[in-house]
Amino acid sequence: MEMENTRAGIAGTIDLRPGDAATVVDLTGNVHLLPCSIKRDGPCPVSDYFKPKSSDLVVDGLNVEEAFFRGRKMQGATVELPEGFQGFVLGKKKVEGRKRSEAMGGDSSCWESRAEFGNFTYWNHDTVPSKEDPILRCFHWFSIANALHKPVTAEELATTSIIVDQKTEPAQRK
Repeated sequence: MEMENTRAGIAGTIDLRPGDAATVVDLTGNVHLLPCSIKRDGPCPVSDYFKPKSSDLVVDGLNVEEAFFRGRKMQGATVELPEGFQGFVLGKKKVEGRKRSEAMGGDSSCWESRAEFGNFTYWNHDTVPSKEDPILRCFHWFSIANALHKPVTAEELATTSIIVDQKTEPAQRK
């Protein structure tokens, strides 16, 4: 899948097509959403310091995990992405032979999928994970978006028209 966005002279593409099956990295079980920002970009030995462990605690059907980050205790839960959704890790696409801006005809950003994931673990540092956490509550919007964008059939439109007509008839008789 390739998507393009052009706005105010800025063009960009995101290439989600899987490349060679051998090059697609599956990060399922290894993606973590931490309640902090880390001002570092690059490789580091995360697994040497960040070691999540299962706990015996279950809250709202979520198996709670525990870990420590820079001395602070965090509690988290692993959640599956909803059916039909996939997570992607994007990276800038390398355009060979010439500058990216020349290749795309102006200022542009080209992104490609570097890895995929089907679940992630989110972490709280002050509270136990629950179904009321904002990250889990945002998943409700997927079903709302699907309902809003679902095509309306002729039968559904006719049924709705009949119901509206029945409601307006008594008001017109008065």
